[in-house]
Amino acid sequence: MNPEIMGMLEDCLAGGFDVLVLTNAMRPMQRLKVPLLDLRERWGRRLTLRVSLDHYTRDLHEAERGDETWQPTLDGLIWLARNGFNLAVAGRLMWGESETSARQGFAALFDEERIELDAEDRDRLVLFPEMDARHDVPELGESCWEALGVAKESPMCGTSRMVVKRKGAAQPSVLACTLIPYDPAFELGARLAEAAGAVPLNHPHCAKFCVLGGGACSRS
Repeated sequence: MNPEIMGMLEDCLAGGFDVLVLTNAMRPMQRLKVPLLDLRERWGRRLTLRVSLDHYTRDLHEAERGDETWQPTLDGLIWLARNGFNLAVAGRLMWGESETSARQGFAALFDEERIELDAEDRDRLVLFPEMDARHDVPELGESCWEALGVAKESPMCGTSRMVVKRKGAAQPSVLACTLIPYDPAFELGARLAEAAGAVPLNHPHCAKFCVLGGGACSRS
């Protein structure tokens, strides 16, 4: 929806970076089919598009995204697949469903629509755990990492920062990650240089989504 998005993608790709775009594959993306095809032609697999498809059924996807969202998203996903884009899908683990069942359901959908994605590949089908900030969870300290078998760099805040310019704000803000954009405790300053320090993992999402839940907002 950002009118400068294609220039931003071009600059990042030309700068030697691999780029992951998160999209619902609906009308804003579909209006850009021609320039997207041009990027794919010139940069190939350096550009990945990850499509948010919350569930492999229309009813549960639309329970989260709203009525009449299923078919446009599926159409966009199919177009990307047919045109050879480096592709991934992001779903959600909700409704009491196991990960095994969810992957089987997505695999059946991919087979039905002739979408060449391996539902068992966790980079190609990312299943996000459910988040509930009301849950009381412990802060994750230094001693937890080895016991959990999780690398300290695996959460987004271990290697990345999020920069936002909120409507009406005088300047941008640097945040710890994409999941907690409105919590003032995780505002790290107005410049990247101010945001290089440690981030306490004491928000409920830190444990439930990133560390224990295995969620990842970035490309593996």
